[in-house]
Amino acid sequence: MSEELTRDHVALADRFASRRYFAKFEGILGHLGRVAAMLRAEGQFDAEEMEAVTRYLVALNLTFRALSMKYLLVGRETASMAGVLQIDKVESGFPVFNELLMMANDAMQAGRHLEGLPPTQALKEAMVRRIVGAQEIPTEEQFALSQRLYYEELQRGDLFWARNDPQAVWLSGLGEDRRRYLIHWAAYDSQVNLPAIYLLEVEDSGRTALPKDVRRWPEVQAHLMGQAMGGLKLLTIAKGFDEYFNDLHPKRLRRLHVGPMYSHAYTEQHGPIREVLEQAAAPMGQDWALAFTLEDLESEGVKEEKLGWFSSVERQVFALDPFAGRGVETGATRMERAIVMPERPYQVLAVRNPAGFQTVRKFVVAPGGRVLAY
Repeated sequence: MSEELTRDHVALADRFASRRYFAKFEGILGHLGRVAAMLRAEGQFDAEEMEAVTRYLVALNLTFRALSMKYLLVGRETASMAGVLQIDKVESGFPVFNELLMMANDAMQAGRHLEGLPPTQALKEAMVRRIVGAQEIPTEEQFALSQRLYYEELQRGDLFWARNDPQAVWLSGLGEDRRRYLIHWAAYDSQVNLPAIYLLEVEDSGRTALPKDVRRWPEVQAHLMGQAMGGLKLLTIAKGFDEYFNDLHPKRLRRLHVGPMYSHAYTEQHGPIREVLEQAAAPMGQDWALAFTLEDLESEGVKEEKLGWFSSVERQVFALDPFAGRGVETGATRMERAIVMPERPYQVLAVRNPAGFQTVRKFVVAPGGRVLAY
């Protein structure tokens, strides 16, 4: 990995800082789930999209839980074998991409590791014997138990991986030879160290239903995962898909960028959000702000394009944001930026009202956990 990328990384070598970090994200992702439910109530997600988004947010939470077990005893001598959590401290706040790669590798060997570790109850009994009998801190047993819990989480699965391959959900039939599906997938962007969730509504005019087509479905999965990069515009992804698959017609493509997460204690943010969090001086657990962006690209019609001498194929005409030519810049029909934060940082943000935040939607977490939209 290049020096240019790694210089933005920081290791959470302090045990208490590491635990506060994971506790912070557990709360943040819970709040984000409530925000998604509010968007569903507003009609921004339908039932199938909401189920997919919720699944990925839960998977992301499980990934953080697994990593919290892996690094539970960071800072202790025995636990140095597990290493130290690396996070991207600049414009991300999330673990670095390599953490998810190592986690995927560990998952492949989880069964072997669990076979070599004593059962949970045996480890707990050994800890008690050492505390009572030898009057020592059972660091080795605690470390072994943390690693057992980590591998058990990996073995259970349903985590957010570096790649989360496409799945197809039946939506409806559109006549005898046309079907409508929601295809969803997700990826952890290695360039910006942030997760992104993709939702594609597609019409299938092929002879065999897409999920059962042994030729097209593997190609679709490979194609979409190959395009799952945050730097690509939705228009580029949708047009590439439309031109590659003549009997699959992308009608709507959406992408939800989760993050960055800003925290005065953990990240080196730039711009107004830095001053907001610094002036808020929020108590532990409230020193954070999570940004998210929802991009949306819709087809506004179709056109016929010649294919060979005697046939033609249907191609989509995508609608771009008409305001000030932003559609060319964003490659989307619309884009909504939002930020979730506790009350204390929001109060400072509202007073300062910095330029650029007027069009950002604010979701504020009240002390009881209720989320309010502004």
